[in-house]
Amino acid sequence: MARLTRAEAQGRNRARVLAAARAEFAERGFREAKIDVIAERAELTRGAVYSNWPGKRALYFAVLAEDAENAPLPRDPEYGMTPRAALGAFARTWVARLPLVNDREAARLGLDLMPEVLASEQTSRPFAQLTRLTASLLGLALEHLDPTAGRLVRVAEAALTMLHGASQLAAAAPGFGEPFNVVTACESFAELPLRDVWPEQPPIVSPVRAVDESWNPPPAMDLLSRQPIRTGKGVVAILGLHRLSAAEEMIRAASPTDEVTIAFVTAEPAELSALGRLVIADSGAFAAAAGVASAVDGTEVAVRVRNGRIVRRSEGFGACHAVC
Repeated sequence: MARLTRAEAQGRNRARVLAAARAEFAERGFREAKIDVIAERAELTRGAVYSNWPGKRALYFAVLAEDAENAPLPRDPEYGMTPRAALGAFARTWVARLPLVNDREAARLGLDLMPEVLASEQTSRPFAQLTRLTASLLGLALEHLDPTAGRLVRVAEAALTMLHGASQLAAAAPGFGEPFNVVTACESFAELPLRDVWPEQPPIVSPVRAVDESWNPPPAMDLLSRQPIRTGKGVVAILGLHRLSAAEEMIRAASPTDEVTIAFVTAEPAELSALGRLVIADSGAFAAAAGVASAVDGTEVAVRVRNGRIVRRSEGFGACHAVC
C-alpha cells in the first residue's frame, strides 16, 4: 500500500473531522457539540482538530459550507424565462433543500447558523455584505432576462428576505408553512412597484493609475458555476468582506465585452473564508496576483488585465467603478 504524502494525509484528516463534526452537530446541535467528541468520532486527537480550525464555530461554518458546495446545481434556465418565472425557480430550488418535518437532524444542523452569525460584529458584518452581494447577483440575473425592467436588486432583496425567513422557520419548526406558498410569494415580488434606481457614479471614486505589471493569478474555482477559472483579461476586483457591496459597481460599470471577476479576502481566513464560501466563494488567492500586499476586510482594489498584464489599477473606495 502506497504511503500517503503529508498533503494527502492532511486532506484525509480534514475530511474525517468534517464528517465527524457534521454527525455531532446534527445529533447534538452546535451549542452542545464538543470538540473532544468530534475528535473521538474522527479517531484523531483534539490537537489534530485545532490544527485545521481555530475553534468550534470555524468548524461549524466549514461543515455548512461543504454541504452547500456539494448540493446539486439546478438545471439551466429555460429559454425566454421571465423574472417572475426565474424567481419561482430560484425559490423552488431553495425550499427543496429545507429540512422536512421528520428530519430533525437536518433541521438541527443549520439551526444555530444565524445565532452564531449574530454573535459578534466579526461575523455579522461580513454576513450582511455577503447577503447584499447575493441580492445584487440575483437582481442582475433577473435584469438580464428583461432588460426593460430596470434595476431589480430590491426585488431580489425581498425574495431573499422571504427565503431566509422560511429557512429559519424550517429549522426551528420543521413542517411549518406551505413551501408552495413561499414560491408563489417570491414570484409575486417581480410585480412589486419598488423604487429601485442605480446612481450613475458612486459618491467616492478613487484615482486610477496606468501601470504595466505582471498578472499571474493562481487557478481558482468559481463557486457559482463550480467550474475552474483562470482570468487573463477584463477587470478584477479584490474586495475585503466589508466591501463586497462594491462588486455591483464594477459589474454595472464594466463594458459588456469585459470578463468580470470578483474575489474576496479577509484578515480571518480560518473562520470567515468558510462563512464566505457558504454564501458565495473562496477566491482570496487572487489578492497576491493583483499586488495586494495584505488582506484586510476593508480592502477594495481593482485592476484591468489585458494580454496577460495589469494595465490599470485603482485602490480605495470607488476603485471598482474607476478601473472600468
